[in-house]
Order: sequence, then C-alpha cells, then structure tokens
Amino acid sequence: MTHPNEPVSDFERDTLPWLADVRRYAYRLTGSAADADDLTQITFLNAFRGWHTFRPGSDVRRWLFAIARNAHFRNRPRREKLVATEDAELESLAAATDSGRASEALEALERIDLAAGIDAEIARLADAYREAVLMVDVEGLSYEEAAAQAGVPVGTIRSRLYRARRQLQQALIARAEDAGLIGGKE
Repeated sequence: MTHPNEPVSDFERDTLPWLADVRRYAYRLTGSAADADDLTQITFLNAFRGWHTFRPGSDVRRWLFAIARNAHFRNRPRREKLVATEDAELESLAAATDSGRASEALEALERIDLAAGIDAEIARLADAYREAVLMVDVEGLSYEEAAAQAGVPVGTIRSRLYRARRQLQQALIARAEDAGLIGGKE
C-alpha cells in the first residue's frame, strides 16, 4: 500500500477492486478457505511482479484469473486422470435416461438454497472439468477465451464442459434424492 500522501499506484488502482472476485475464484479452484487465501496472495504477488507485462486496456480481472489458474495448476500435484470416452451414443443415452429425473430434481432443488451444494460438487470435479466449468459457467468466458487460457483446443473445452455438466447434474440429482426431495431410481 502507498503512504496516505502518495498517489495510488496503477497496480493498486487497477487490481485491488478485483480482490474479492479473485478470492472467490481461488476458493472455487481449491475448495478450501485457507488454500484460497494462499492462492489469492500468490496471485497478487505474481501480478505485482509481472505488472510490467500487463497491457493497458486489457481486462485486468481476466488477467488476474489467468494468473490464479496458472498458479493453482502449477503448484498442484496431478491427482486425477481423465478418462474420456469418444462414444457420443453412450453419453446421449445417459443424458436421455436422466432427463426425466433431472427435471423433477430441478423443480425440487429450486425450493432450496443450492449455492453450497453446487460449490461442493464443483470442488469434487476433476481439475480439468472444474476448470472448464469455472471459466465458462462461473466466470462467463466464451469457449474460445477459455480454450486460450487453458491452452487447449476449443473442442476440448466443449467436451470437458459437457462431461462436467453431466457429472454435476448427476451429483445434484443424488443430493436431491438423499434429501428426500425426489424419489430414487425406479
């Protein structure tokens, strides 16, 4: 921070308004308040060190999110392996099977507070799937922007997002069943 008589630096003026957003994003990436605090601190430290590389006129928020994302994945051990299926028929069949139960679950879940459940289920996703959901569904990036940030083709983002949404749907249906809001599988 600057002394009260000193002008506010460009860095402080442009980045500090996004502190809460970066903290929320860090929490969604890590699933832990303490880890989110650490990641937020690392993000702002890295942003300060790299401020000279920031292009004026660019989106500071997205730049900070990219720094947070990169720091998170760089410092996180590879725990999960993704098993991708290229069988579109199998995935379509699974989607059709759950569609009736999904609409019933959606009606029931609209009656309760979903934020905690959704955050918990997002945290349980494999890293790559969680990353896709956070960038596109939570932060509002386009598929192209998310692909560029993740360093993967747009099709990979679409595929990961599809699978992540399916996993979230199934997890939320299971939560609704466990809570007695909807009936179980027949």
